[in-house]
Amino acid sequence: MTTDMVVALSRQAIELALFLALPMLGVSLVVGVFVSVLQAATQIQEMTLTFVPKILSMFIALLLAFPWMMDKMLNFTRELFMNIPTYLR
Repeated sequence: MTTDMVVALSRQAIELALFLALPMLGVSLVVGVFVSVLQAATQIQEMTLTFVPKILSMFIALLLAFPWMMDKMLNFTRELFMNIPTYLR
């Protein structure tokens, strides 16, 4: 296994991890901005008011995106296992 192959495999793994985290991070960002605007408008500065909606929305986003995420992870793992003979050369 050459260093180029290691770098390429590492790059693919990092890209996949970022790609899989994107739906939850995007939902958390949108909900966080909405709650911040709501807090600024009502002048309520409670920390749990931002934390609970973000956690709930991220959980819902995870439930909705889970089949897609599993498909991506299974494809990556399948490709990794199928290419083991190439990596051992």
